[in-house]
Amino acid sequence: RRDTVPAPADVVSALPASYEDTQKRLIAATVGPLRVVCAYFPNGQSVGSDKYAYKLRWIAALAAWLRDEMTRHPKLALAGDFNIAPEDRDVHDPQAWAGQVLFSEPEKQAFRDLQALGLVDSFRLFDQPERSYSWWDYRMLAFRRKMGLRIDHVLLSQPLAPLCTACTIDIEPRRREQPSDHAPVIATLAL
Repeated sequence: RRDTVPAPADVVSALPASYEDTQKRLIAATVGPLRVVCAYFPNGQSVGSDKYAYKLRWIAALAAWLRDEMTRHPKLALAGDFNIAPEDRDVHDPQAWAGQVLFSEPEKQAFRDLQALGLVDSFRLFDQPERSYSWWDYRMLAFRRKMGLRIDHVLLSQPLAPLCTACTIDIEPRRREQPSDHAPVIATLAL
């Protein structure tokens, strides 16, 4: 028998007022014992651009906010399009992408800074197939040629990570006609 899921509580629809988040790239809610934070990180356009600087400032503000959230909500999941491929194995061609937006060192450091808060990359808790990606450019038949990046993530707090029983990328929706350029990342939790 499945218990009724409680209504979401303590809903937040942007970073706090201390950071001007006019784009409202975040939504968070508490459901039972779980705090779920969904974020759409800025893309950054190109390294050195104003949008890139905004991206790094936004991630720093998110990290500061999450530090407090994690003290109030020990079981926290941060999920979404991070627009960051954190490691070489998350990019089809690390040399070609080196220093480019989505794979620059400052962005990868921002990802590591989130992990330093005590967040665990749920996808890396399990052995995964090589060339596991969640995003493919629409150009140059990138999906068919397996030229992707893993930029969509589910990070779990230390108390929540042991409850993760699986994490996969579902590429089937990407095979459809007129699909999103992203594939869903699914983390399964035994709560």
